Amino acid sequence: MTADTVLVPGVRDVRASLDESQRDADACVVACPPHPQHRGHRGDKRLVTVADALTAGGVDCLRIDYGDWDEGYGEREDVRNAVRWAAERYDRVGLFGFSFGGCLAILAAASVDAPVTAVSALAPADRLADDLDAVAALEDLDSPAQICYGERDDVVNWERIVERAEELGVETVRFGADHFFVGQHEKVGDAVSAFLLRTV
Repeated sequence: MTADTVLVPGVRDVRASLDESQRDADACVVACPPHPQHRGHRGDKRLVTVADALTAGGVDCLRIDYGDWDEGYGEREDVRNAVRWAAERYDRVGLFGFSFGGCLAILAAASVDAPVTAVSALAPADRLADDLDAVAALEDLDSPAQICYGERDDVVNWERIVERAEELGVETVRFGADHFFVGQHEKVGDAVSAFLLRTV
C-alpha cells in the first residue's frame, strides 16, 4: 500500500492520505476519524487497519483529517467534499467512519450530492446535535449500510442506532468489546472490509 497526501477542495483546510492498492482501483472508500477534540486523526489505528484490508482487496482508501472544529457541521461538509473528490476520480465511492466519524459517515452518505455505494459505521455516535441525528439519517440512505458496535461500549449511545438499524434491515455486527476495540482491530478490519469489498 502506498499513501499520497491529498488536499480536499473546499473552503476549509482538509488534508487526507490516499492509500492506493497495487491494482488500478475503480473504487474508493472515504474514511472518517474519531472526534478531533479527543485527538482523532486520519492515522487512527482502526482507520489504518480498515484501509490496509481494503487496499489488499483492490479498493483505495482516502483517510481524512477534518478542518477547524465546527461542532459537526463543518466536519460533515468536509466528508461530503471528500466524497465529491473521490466521485470525480472513481466509479464507486463508499464511506467508513469510527465513533464521531461513524456518525458523520452516515450523515454525509444521506445528504451528499454524489453517489455513495455503501457506508459502514464503527461505534457511531447516534447524534451530534438535534439536526445532526444519525438515527434519522439511516432512513435516508440509498445504499447498503453496516453498523458495527461493541457491546461493552460506554462512550457513545449505540443502543438507539443499533435498534433502528435492525428495524430497517441494516446489517449490524456485534463485538464483545469496549468503544476502542482494544485487541480486536484485525477483527474489526476484517468485518468492515468484507462488507465494503462486497458492496462498494
